[in-house]
Amino acid sequence: MTLRLGVNIDHVATVRNARGVGYPDPVRAALLAAETGADGITAHLREDRRHITDADIAALSEQLTVPLNLEMAATDEMLAIALRHRPHAACIVPEKREELTTEGGLDAHALHNRLAPMVAELGAARVRVSLFIEPSAVQVAAAVRLGVPVVELHTGRYAELDGAARAAELRRLADAAALATKNGIEVHAGHGLTYDNVAPIAAIPQVRELNIGHFLIGEALFVGLGEAVRRMRDAMDAAR
Repeated sequence: MTLRLGVNIDHVATVRNARGVGYPDPVRAALLAAETGADGITAHLREDRRHITDADIAALSEQLTVPLNLEMAATDEMLAIALRHRPHAACIVPEKREELTTEGGLDAHALHNRLAPMVAELGAARVRVSLFIEPSAVQVAAAVRLGVPVVELHTGRYAELDGAARAAELRRLADAAALATKNGIEVHAGHGLTYDNVAPIAAIPQVRELNIGHFLIGEALFVGLGEAVRRMRDAMDAAR
C-alpha cells in the first residue's frame, strides 16, 4: 500500500511574513511540492496568523489540484473558516499562543463534549475530520467515540528520543496505529520527521500518510523544495 506524503508549507509563510512582503509565496511552494511528489498539502491557520493567513487558505482552496489538509484549533472561528472553504480534510490540533510549534497531541478524551459538535458539523459539510493525538489507547478510544475517520499520531516525542527510549515510543506508535485501524480509523502520523528518522514510522504498515513540513522547508534552502520532497518520497517508499 502506497504511503502518502503531505507537505506542510507553514514556514514558507513564516519567511514571507518576516519581511512583510509577498514572497516567498506559500501557494507557489504548495504547487511545486505537488508537482514533485506531495500527495497533499497541509497548512495550519493559527489564531495569531503567525504564518499562514486567511488569504493563503483562500488561494490554496482555489488553486490546489491535490487535497488540502487544514490544521485548526477547536474554536468557533476556525470551525467557521473550515465550513466556508470546505477543505478536503481538517485536522484538529491543540494550540497555545506562546508555543513555538505544536507541543503534543490533542486530549480528545477530555475535550469530547467540545469536539463532538465540531466533528459532526465538519462531517456534514463533507470535510474529512482528523484528530492530532498522542499514541495512546485512551486517545484512540476517544477518537472512536467521536466517530472521526482519521487520527494523526504525534511523532514529536519519538523524534526527540534515541536508543531504548525511542524504540519504546516507536512501539507505542505501532500499537496505537494497529488499535485505530482495528476500529476502522485511518492512521496518519507526523511531527519532527526527517530523512534520518522517517523510515521506522513509514514502515508501520497501518500508517497511510505522513505529514512533514519544517524539515522539508529547511532542506529546501540547500537543495530546493522539489529535491527535498523527492528525497523524502524516496525514503518513505524504501521503508515501505
